[in-house]
Amino acid sequence: MKMKKFFLMGLMAMMGAYSTTAMASKVVQVKGSDTIVNVSQYIAEEYMGKNKDARIAVTGGGSGVGISSLINGTADIGMASRNIKDKEVKAAEEKGLKLKEVVLGYDGITVIVNDSNKVNDLTHQDLAKIFRGEITNWKELGGDDATIVVLSRDSSSGTHEFFKEHIIREENTKKDAEYGKNTLYMPSNEAIKQEAKSNKYAIGYIGMGYMDKSVKSLKVDSIEPSVQNVADKKYPIAREIYWYVIDTDNKDVNGLVDFALSADGQRVVADEGFVPAK
Repeated sequence: MKMKKFFLMGLMAMMGAYSTTAMASKVVQVKGSDTIVNVSQYIAEEYMGKNKDARIAVTGGGSGVGISSLINGTADIGMASRNIKDKEVKAAEEKGLKLKEVVLGYDGITVIVNDSNKVNDLTHQDLAKIFRGEITNWKELGGDDATIVVLSRDSSSGTHEFFKEHIIREENTKKDAEYGKNTLYMPSNEAIKQEAKSNKYAIGYIGMGYMDKSVKSLKVDSIEPSVQNVADKKYPIAREIYWYVIDTDNKDVNGLVDFALSADGQRVVADEGFVPAK
């Protein structure tokens, strides 16, 4: 009897130790938008540096992937560069989930071309016609007599969706408009940038945090895609960037969200070329 008692006590102790280890090893999964995957990674690294027990994994895949992963339970935070859709809210509600929207900062979608391109400024109407496939030669825009190579993010991207609604569909006044049939779809901001860098007649768009001197940014409606113009709400292709979470008292997730919105977290947002939310 005594031996059985000692065995049960030992088993309970082992289970308690396992439970403590499992709790300590909980990994917060952050998935979604490739536009903000880097800034989210740097926020996570700083948070883990200040909280030694925290474990966070950040992966991309697109805004749609981030939100669906949150809803199906394979992510704790869904990164998105677009608003959540009504059908996604409904899918969450059907599972009894209440989602909370966290505005991490602001981004200006930057239209880029090869550094040798003579064009410097386009209207949003010109952009719409280019990406719908209605303007096909740079000569029509004051550039060389050459075919325009149109680059877009793929359909899993929140940037793809936002650009379609606000530029191609002209704030949804052209509800059935789509990208032109010759559009080349790219898997990431970096892929678009590299193609524009190597292709003299390419045009594409990236998140402003990915902009560097290897390509040239265009003004839109004579307004530069600068941090200040986005902050002042002057730049015409600006948007919020989001983290979506399940509205619970999950300390691991809430601690990371609170840090992201703190002065230290918002400094990281600014350092990565975005406009802080606070």
